[in-house]
Amino acid sequence: MMTFIYECVTKRFMFQPLLRYEHRWEAKLEVTGLRLGLLGNVCLALLFYPVARGSSILGVFGLTSESSIKYHIWLGHVMMAIFTAHGLCYVIYWIATHELHEMLSWENTGVANVPGELALIAGLIMWACTLPRIRRKMFELFFYTHCLYILFVIFFILHVGIGFTTMMLPGFYLFLVDRYIRFLQSRGRVRLVSARVLPCGTIELNFAKNPALSYTPTSTIFVNVPSISRLQWHPFTISSSSSLEAQRLSVVIKSEGSWTQKLNQILSSPASVDRLDVSVEGPYGPATTNFLKHDMLVMVSGGSGLTPFISITRELIAASAKGCKTPKVLLLCAFKTSSQLAMLDLLLPQASSAELSNLDIQIEAFVTKEKEPATKTSKQIRTVWFKPNATVAPISAILGPNSWLWLAAIISASFLMFLILLGILTQYYIYPIDHNTNKIYSATRRALLSMLFICASIVITASGAFLWNKRNVTRESNQIQNIEGASPAGSPNSGWLYNADMEMESLPQQSLDQCTKVHYGERPDLKRLLLEMKEWNVGVLACGPKKLRHEVATICSSGLTDNLHFESISFTW
Repeated sequence: MMTFIYECVTKRFMFQPLLRYEHRWEAKLEVTGLRLGLLGNVCLALLFYPVARGSSILGVFGLTSESSIKYHIWLGHVMMAIFTAHGLCYVIYWIATHELHEMLSWENTGVANVPGELALIAGLIMWACTLPRIRRKMFELFFYTHCLYILFVIFFILHVGIGFTTMMLPGFYLFLVDRYIRFLQSRGRVRLVSARVLPCGTIELNFAKNPALSYTPTSTIFVNVPSISRLQWHPFTISSSSSLEAQRLSVVIKSEGSWTQKLNQILSSPASVDRLDVSVEGPYGPATTNFLKHDMLVMVSGGSGLTPFISITRELIAASAKGCKTPKVLLLCAFKTSSQLAMLDLLLPQASSAELSNLDIQIEAFVTKEKEPATKTSKQIRTVWFKPNATVAPISAILGPNSWLWLAAIISASFLMFLILLGILTQYYIYPIDHNTNKIYSATRRALLSMLFICASIVITASGAFLWNKRNVTRESNQIQNIEGASPAGSPNSGWLYNADMEMESLPQQSLDQCTKVHYGERPDLKRLLLEMKEWNVGVLACGPKKLRHEVATICSSGLTDNLHFESISFTW
């Protein structure tokens, strides 16, 4: 396939006399630029697979939407480096051969230079804003400039023609289907039941969930709050368990950036709103987990890295309550201040009778920057109950319980529709112009019409599947008892309850305190604690700062013991 494409693209060189080049290096430079363009197209063909969050392809390779982002980043860097070199080769060649006017040419057939230059400019802007310093310190700039991928792809197709883009079409087509389905899901509002604000500023949002929606521990969900920003979507780890909480879905948000701080301010002002409009995309996570196969499970966290272990712990609580054999659990968590110890309260779901008594768990918490407990040791949690809203629905699977079947049907039906439309256009419009007249149909128009057909086919089929499943979900939701009826009655005027001193239920709190040991002014001796594990099969999970994860990985791979099986959980990219 690559050989065929290469011959088709380079055929213009086969019949050109060598006298066209004054120097031999000029011919080599032009061929090098062409080959770099072909190589960059290979990277582009693979670029969109890792960011198709709802794709079943990621699950085949054991990847999740979060863990696959790194491959998208690597491919993006390599692709832009190659395309930049590709463009520079041609610019230098045009300067050397006194053909700089070629930069302004837009041919009706073959390669059009102007769209290629515009695509490269859009790509360079995106590339510059993906630097870690910009991405982490100025996330909004990174987010908005990354939307230039739309212009990049359009101008790239206009640059090389629709026929040459067949190499990158499968990955991009899959991404378009996934992106439009996520767009449909994001247009709706979901029911936010309550929020818990911890003393350290960490927030737990509790959403209503359709009982038919299931997900695995460590899954993530994207959250948008229009009152803060209509365009910003932020991923958060789900802390709830669909096995333990059939009608609730919870996420934990640490107040760090400007977006989370604004959310904290909204929740800290009880007179400001009586409800909070929220939209979500997801959830996305691994297809299966293997936590139950271990004899011992050691979870090492630093700061907010505790969040994925909350969902794992709740999943193990649900399994132990059903009588399933669960591994022993050792939770090693490090915090900077004692106020962050309140995050341990999230191990148990809100307003639930779930206990840790059926689970063999030991919690070792380390407060690194304080040598003694704070003067005020009471764990005060502000709980906000939002007013029920009949116009919003619980979180549900966008394509129902058999989402992979619906996704396959959408891809197949939409692509078949695209081929039919393209065949009709070619047979009854383009073919007569190319063969019955003296002019050749414009490659730019052909590419634009093909892109229009692709988008129309995806919109029609995906919208139909979405509306069909939405009707079924609405019918099921009407049969679900309104879960807000169990929440405290708020003020008749405000429609919510704001209690700054609400404590956790006494029995679950006692169960949590009995298995927790707090160490002040010290860091965990990870090497000693891990090498002391005598169980035959010990699963070691690490989540937190990069240095912490590398330290745990080094210990597990040191060869001092062969019973440690390491797995890193990272949500930073």
